[in-house]
Amino acid sequence: MWKRSLVGLVAILMIMGCSQPEAKSESSNSSNDEESATTSAQEDRATARHDVIPASMAMADDEMEARLRLPDVVERVMPSVVGVATQLPARRQAPTHRSPLDDFFRDFGFPHHPSPHSRPSPQPREQPLRDVGSGVIVDTSGVVITNHHVIDNAERIVINLSDGRELDAVVEGTDPESDIAVLRIEDPPDDLQAIAFGDSDALRLGESVIAIGNPFGLSGTVTLGIISAKGRAGVGLLDYENFIQTDAAINPGNSGGALLNLDGELVGINTAILTRSGGYQGVGFAIPSNMAEMVMRGLLEDGRVDRGWLGVVIQSLTPALAEALGLDEGVDGVVVSDVQRGSPAEEVGIERGDVITSIAGRSVSTAQELRNAVGLRSPGDEVEMRYIREGVEQRVSVTLGSNQDMQAFLEGRTPGDPRADSGIEGLTLRPLDSEMRRRMSVPDAVPGGVVVSDIEAGTKASRYNLQEGDIILEVNRRPVRTVEEFAAAYEPERPRNLFLLYRDGATIFLTQ
Repeated sequence: MWKRSLVGLVAILMIMGCSQPEAKSESSNSSNDEESATTSAQEDRATARHDVIPASMAMADDEMEARLRLPDVVERVMPSVVGVATQLPARRQAPTHRSPLDDFFRDFGFPHHPSPHSRPSPQPREQPLRDVGSGVIVDTSGVVITNHHVIDNAERIVINLSDGRELDAVVEGTDPESDIAVLRIEDPPDDLQAIAFGDSDALRLGESVIAIGNPFGLSGTVTLGIISAKGRAGVGLLDYENFIQTDAAINPGNSGGALLNLDGELVGINTAILTRSGGYQGVGFAIPSNMAEMVMRGLLEDGRVDRGWLGVVIQSLTPALAEALGLDEGVDGVVVSDVQRGSPAEEVGIERGDVITSIAGRSVSTAQELRNAVGLRSPGDEVEMRYIREGVEQRVSVTLGSNQDMQAFLEGRTPGDPRADSGIEGLTLRPLDSEMRRRMSVPDAVPGGVVVSDIEAGTKASRYNLQEGDIILEVNRRPVRTVEEFAAAYEPERPRNLFLLYRDGATIFLTQ
């Protein structure tokens, strides 16, 4: 009996032993399923995180890929970057040797018989070709862009291709104000390769760029850098400055060469460096390709560059002037001190005292910035301009005129007894009568005012920066035609009195 019980117990234990692993296996499978689900969810989240990554990282990947393609890009554009060699006019050399007796007879007027030791003055000697800069082929018909200063005064110009061929070129046109020159290769070969223009306005700070040129005559030199700054003005090199600043190595001989983006598009013409050593120190400047292309088109099509014209006389907004005009703190812009008759500015209602803050989408805080913003546009361009009048910001759409219109205006204008006390210590004024108007050649456009006839040194008047011959048109925005009107408009207790003057053919605001 107990044997049967023992057998039954063993059977039960065997059944339990077999069933427990099954239960454990099911539990394990369940756990594995949960882990699998968890892993899948994590993978999904990881995939989502991979799909939604910061734009800067995506751009970094794009730039890394572009850098890997850099040798291919350079190989493709290299034939389009050329060397520019010039020959200057022949120069007469001084005699290599003269006898002192030659000078004696010449100085005292005696008949001159050259000494046997003297040699005749040599004939003008032809100057050798010099590698002076670089250029960029922008059209397969043989059009090359370079800098004006590279070919200035050249009697002969030779283009050196990357394969060693030398081709003569002629000047199609130059624009010293922007330092752009356009050349054309004579008898261009059929296999010329041109670089496509890129959009220099689309460049971003920190973007990688390539400089290619012929520094020190070393043809086909490639350097890599970044965009350090855009819109650099006030450097003092050119009349119209809107430079791209880069740290790509640029040295003497790079002038006129190519600044390229990583797609091999032309985004700038390398022009100058800031240096104390004469060589590269990390600060180079290039003319934006959009500007260079505009200048090139004008020179090729019309033989000149027509720039936009607004028709205002402007001055920078100083803190003192801003206070006198009643502007809020922090306002930035340029002050309109005169509006030329018949100009685009007059047509849209711009007035003296308006403060222009932006034009064509570009903020302006100096007279040079406004001049560049307008001068780098084409006549006929319609641009939006923002300005402040009596504390209220306004917008207007203005169609720019041509600098030819501006020149015609300037050619028609030109810029001194009974005296009276002005009420300001040391300042003596007199009315602008017909005799004074004639003597000072004051145009009819100046309606009237009072003339500064004397300023006594060391007095209150000497602190106003007035000059003898200034014509004061307004005081504190009130027109003045007589000395009495001046004295009535001037407020001695006011922190800053505001004067509108006519000086040297233009009107300007002035405050003490």
